[in-house]
Amino acid sequence: MTTDGLGLVAARPLLDGSLDVTFRLQPGDRPLVAAGESVVAGTPIAERLRDPRLTELAIPAGSLPAVGRRVAEGELLFEWRGRWRVATGDLTEPIETPVAGIVRDVRPGSAIVISASGRSMHGIVALGGPTHGRLRLVGGGDYDIRAGSLDVSMAGAILVVGSRLDAETLTRARAMGVRGIIVAGLASKERRDFGGSERRQRAALHRLPPFAVLVLEGALRRPLAGPLMDVVAALVGQEVAIVQDPPALVFDTPGVDVPRPSPDRVRVRSGSLVGQEGTWLGPLGPRRFSGGVHLEAGSVRFTDGHTLAIPIGDLERFT
Repeated sequence: MTTDGLGLVAARPLLDGSLDVTFRLQPGDRPLVAAGESVVAGTPIAERLRDPRLTELAIPAGSLPAVGRRVAEGELLFEWRGRWRVATGDLTEPIETPVAGIVRDVRPGSAIVISASGRSMHGIVALGGPTHGRLRLVGGGDYDIRAGSLDVSMAGAILVVGSRLDAETLTRARAMGVRGIIVAGLASKERRDFGGSERRQRAALHRLPPFAVLVLEGALRRPLAGPLMDVVAALVGQEVAIVQDPPALVFDTPGVDVPRPSPDRVRVRSGSLVGQEGTWLGPLGPRRFSGGVHLEAGSVRFTDGHTLAIPIGDLERFT
């Protein structure tokens, strides 16, 4: 192992410690917790209005209620020409926390912040709603799951599916009771289709349990990074959570030994070899690459035994 020049390679944190998770509130939502309270996964932390609407309320002379105060008609939003606009609605549904922790802040109409216990693995984006379930690995890091691969035994689980999946698979997974999916890449079209499905689900009379998609890499199809696969493989069968703000996988498993990557392990993050991993051998100085450009390069020995000069800007390492 050599670390000579390894500091030139961009570092990407593999795991983080305690995470402050933000749950956004809409006008009319009613918080059910207060700052300083302890919560466990599945605890209702707020009530959400399913069909919020604005009404007007006359305020008696001399009364100066505060913005955000709750009255019988709903939540006071703002005053306009002697009358208050009130957010109200007929139906409510609970917002549950998928993580255990301590409530750090409650801002009615804005957000609830919970300091989650355990560790976290950050992603690029998380779609859907906060959810939790037992982690299950489907295929490998370069496996493309299809709708026909899903079965009822996956209900209640969070699936790690590898490189990429399509909108049909997402729809079927949710309908079958899957609680979440972790994937390396999700294209823009699939993200838009999933957003439309989410809006239709919110308008439905009978809603399905919360469902989320955590994207770890971006939009392009590429294998799930080896260090990320090592983490999720160690967590198979454990209770984990997907949160949206920030997008992350959260887990509190003191008895599980999560492997750390070798310091000299690097990964190609762009270029023709994107997704390939190898061992850092050291810096090479300026080298000429396609197009006649000269870039600072490093020597990398890949898993197939080949050693190549790779632009340092195309590499990343996990720490």
